[in-house]
Amino acid sequence: MHLTRRNVGLVLAPLLALLVWAITPMLAYEARTVAIIMTFCLVFWMTEVIPLSMTAFLGVLLAVMVGVADINTAFQNLGHPIILLFIGSFLLARSMTRHGLDKRIALFILSRAFFQKSLFRLFLGFSSVSFVLSMWVSNSVTVAMLLPLLLGVSQLVNTPEQTRNPSTFFLLGIAYSASIGGISTIIGSPPNLIGVNYLEQQGITIDFLQWMLLALPISLSMYGFMVLYMRYFLKKCAYSQQAVQAYVAAQHAQHQRLRQGEKVTMGVFVLAVLLWLSPGVFNLLGMEEAYAFMSAYFAESTVAILAALLLFLIPPGQENGGQGTLTAADLVKIDWDTILLFGGGMALGQLVVSSGLADVIGRSITALVDPEKRVLLVFMLVGIVLLLTEVSSNTAIAITFVPIIIGVLQGLDLPLLYPVLGVVVACSLAFMLPVATPPNAIVYGSKQVPIGTMVRTGIVLNLIGVVVTTFWVIRYMTG
Repeated sequence: MHLTRRNVGLVLAPLLALLVWAITPMLAYEARTVAIIMTFCLVFWMTEVIPLSMTAFLGVLLAVMVGVADINTAFQNLGHPIILLFIGSFLLARSMTRHGLDKRIALFILSRAFFQKSLFRLFLGFSSVSFVLSMWVSNSVTVAMLLPLLLGVSQLVNTPEQTRNPSTFFLLGIAYSASIGGISTIIGSPPNLIGVNYLEQQGITIDFLQWMLLALPISLSMYGFMVLYMRYFLKKCAYSQQAVQAYVAAQHAQHQRLRQGEKVTMGVFVLAVLLWLSPGVFNLLGMEEAYAFMSAYFAESTVAILAALLLFLIPPGQENGGQGTLTAADLVKIDWDTILLFGGGMALGQLVVSSGLADVIGRSITALVDPEKRVLLVFMLVGIVLLLTEVSSNTAIAITFVPIIIGVLQGLDLPLLYPVLGVVVACSLAFMLPVATPPNAIVYGSKQVPIGTMVRTGIVLNLIGVVVTTFWVIRYMTG
């Protein structure tokens, strides 16, 4: 057998599961069994033995077969409203990509004279587009869309005599910006939705605007540090403003006329954003009846599906043969692996709570931690989750560890909202390795980013991410 990542997982998963079984005889049957299953699944997730979503289903199936889950309720999370929010937001992002609206937005910003005056300003243009788009569109879609444009521009700014390749840091910058921007909204990154769902199970409801008000200061702070950090690497690189202006103008000339498909997508997108934000605005204004009405009839998932249906119903003139702005062919091109991973993974996460495993782990950790040392506790939780995310899917890590951390916080009698927010945010702030986040993987796949450069650059941002997240969480907890 070859020593591959997959083969290591096939051997390591059952061995670690047996080890957990051997060292946990004191646990009740349900908690002990779930601990074994979660250990097995965690290794499979980290080594990607099978697709991530199928690992989640494997874990639930094992739980049903050994009697710790009921087959009638085990897979009910596949019909969870957040699954509908995933599907609707992914279809909205698909429409933006299909009709070129995302690229038009990027070209519009990059064609501004301000961004063309220096290499750093050009980087600021690319990274800001990545940051803003990833708030509303999948971060992987954002980076995939910007990549061809960025590679074209990077050919102009690279010169053979340069010892430092600016395109490397441009690519890292858009990847990091997408990950950072994605924490700003509930729909920006899958871990955000996972955290919101777990909090809701604990009786804590957080709407779209409330999440933005809490998460946006973290993401803006982190983005500011990232931009200044990248400026250090770019300031010694050469730059030709004329060459970049000519390239951007040529690209922009190909997208002069705003097509009907772009207009329909933009209209539906604006409608969705307004409906997502409305309940939070009404809540802030003290309009309780309007807030209750919008929350009941226009929840985030309802709005997402409404937007998707409108895209299938409204035809983009003659551009699509009389069909809708989206067609049946678009259904197969959204990220179903993440959608299924969420459904199966949430079932596993609930088992961690219902079996009593989260409570056991929480009480074990609380015996070692002084609840008065909140800064140290938050720093430790955020740091551990961020490091784990470096070697596994951020979605899988959120599914696995958020319920455990909720158990820790309950054991210490601490408020749940802000520490859980910090842990969920940390799931998207892993910058060192290609496997940490989809944006990292995409730019690494361009063959322009050496793994050593990504590690050296990312480790500093990882540390900054832990500090920034801890700062804001403690500020919220004490404010």
